[in-house]
Amino acid sequence: GHLVSGVALAGIGIMLIFDGATALLTQEKPPIGVVSIFGQPIWLGWLMIAVALASCVTPVIMGRIKLRYAEQLSDKVLRADADMNKADWLTGLATAVGVLGIGLGFWWADAVAALVVSISISKDGWDNTANAIRDLMDTRPTTFDNSEVDPVIAKVNAAVMDDPRVVGVQTRARDEGHVLHLEVFVQVDRLVVEVAWLEELERRCNEVDWRAGDVVVTVTTEPHPVADARLE
Repeated sequence: GHLVSGVALAGIGIMLIFDGATALLTQEKPPIGVVSIFGQPIWLGWLMIAVALASCVTPVIMGRIKLRYAEQLSDKVLRADADMNKADWLTGLATAVGVLGIGLGFWWADAVAALVVSISISKDGWDNTANAIRDLMDTRPTTFDNSEVDPVIAKVNAAVMDDPRVVGVQTRARDEGHVLHLEVFVQVDRLVVEVAWLEELERRCNEVDWRAGDVVVTVTTEPHPVADARLE
């Protein structure tokens, strides 16, 4: 779902880049006429600007709401959908600016506004697509906005290290959407450990965060020789 959202967002950006570049290269001069309302002549551009700005209201509100819930649910698909809303209101704003520019005599204003906005949309689409591909390749999980390593990993390590019998810990994590699959490699200084103690460690990891729902605890007497980008 995250990958499809990212590709769709990038596609919108590329489409806008193509339209804007084509309009500039062909030097299209879009005519904006006059319409009669109740017998009063009104420049059609004012109506177009009003509609364009009105279309921005809902995407701005919905985008902010989706961002809030995306953080709470650690939902990257919802975050990508919020970026879609951002693309919607940016497009509406660019349309209003472009129409106003045409009214002031700058025929290229609409195309330039579309190009500027399309670059931002394309960047968001590319970022979402790249991050989705990294998640599918089982790289180290990140937060919903991909700004940092998922803090659940460090929390699990800290919870395990609180046990006096633990010498060291390494956790390999895989992003499975809302939850993480965690393989916790626990180093101890004894050859025999109790099953009840292992179950207690697993329960402690589960209680760290609701997203740590799938935990596997493995005990070793030596540091686990795992060297990949998923380790914290």
